[in-house]
Amino acid sequence: MTNIRLALEPALPGELAQELAQRVYFVSEAITGFSLVRSDASGDITAVDVELDSAEGSAPADPADPAELARKLNLVTANDLLGQRFLEPKVVWRAADTGPAKDVYDELVARGAAVEAGAGQIGVGEPVLSLMDHLDALLRALVAEEFGAQEFRYPTLITADALRRTGYFESFPQMVMTVTRLHGDVDSYRGFLDDLASGGGLQAALTAHSGGHDHCLPPTMCFHTYHQFADGPLPRPSMVVTARGKSFRNESRYRRSLERLWDFTIREIVFLGTPEFVLDARRRLMERAYELVDALGLGGRCEVAGDPFFLNDTTAARAWSQRLLELKYELRLPLDGERDVSVGSFNYHEQFFGRSFGIAGETGEPVFTGCAGFGLERFAYAFLCRHGLDPANWPASVRAAVAP
Repeated sequence: MTNIRLALEPALPGELAQELAQRVYFVSEAITGFSLVRSDASGDITAVDVELDSAEGSAPADPADPAELARKLNLVTANDLLGQRFLEPKVVWRAADTGPAKDVYDELVARGAAVEAGAGQIGVGEPVLSLMDHLDALLRALVAEEFGAQEFRYPTLITADALRRTGYFESFPQMVMTVTRLHGDVDSYRGFLDDLASGGGLQAALTAHSGGHDHCLPPTMCFHTYHQFADGPLPRPSMVVTARGKSFRNESRYRRSLERLWDFTIREIVFLGTPEFVLDARRRLMERAYELVDALGLGGRCEVAGDPFFLNDTTAARAWSQRLLELKYELRLPLDGERDVSVGSFNYHEQFFGRSFGIAGETGEPVFTGCAGFGLERFAYAFLCRHGLDPANWPASVRAAVAP
């Protein structure tokens, strides 16, 4: 391990610390840890102390070269952060105080209810599994009752062309996860087997004989819905679609317990129609979600939020306008006395997806869309951090459904 200090030139306003923190690991795979260095006088961030693993990194530059790492870090801050104007998070709803929460992840691991399966991948058993299913059933019933939502079950993979139409590659390249396979050729299969038989490394053999990146792991379920209705008129003037499925985001070293996973389960609700319909549906769903959180005694708040756009030429402007126009809200629940986690988001896309997917509304113009997504692992985890692992301390309705 090596520790070095990377100076920021110019310094970054202290209010943007969180924005910087969620990008540092994406600067280089060699970075295994970091801390932000603040000026005592101004509170501005003047440098980042990074911990390096010299065995990891990417060509062509030496990842342990301080000058090269400083260049990359300052590129990110100049492109993504220095142009952002800070807005104090606007809270639009806050639950009544429900008392302290306590992080129970270590206890889940000790009981075998959470199992590390790989980078950013955690298997779950009871009671997490049943809680996820119960919370999902509550959300599914809610959207069926409120909107008469039509449910679909989508394939895991999404075509790269469909994902390209969402703008995800341009907005979040750091989180993209593609799927490849061995070349469909006898010589490729034979060469792969020969490489393995000769004692060659698996990664080298896969790299030499694989190709094709025409499919990706979906970062969220709603992209399947836009693809479903692409290049034609919406079947009805307005629609609400819901789906549950696995989503995948390369969270680098930000993975942490059940809060942040590369591989997670999401309940998605998509609104398509006029702007009045979409905004009203989003508002109604938010209000019903608040009622659910209150009924479960989870505490928390809902606030205006933004997405971690990365390295696009318009990153700073998009981040500012997203918050200013309140296009995204996050429902955040406490995990302990200092930390909380976003278990749900409520988004308004205007005509972006209607235009990019060629989905026509009733007037022939691109349809307006919005969506909401609930991370079920996070939701169940926040519930357990609030109420503990003993069902005797759970709300009666949950205890009856999950642990009768």
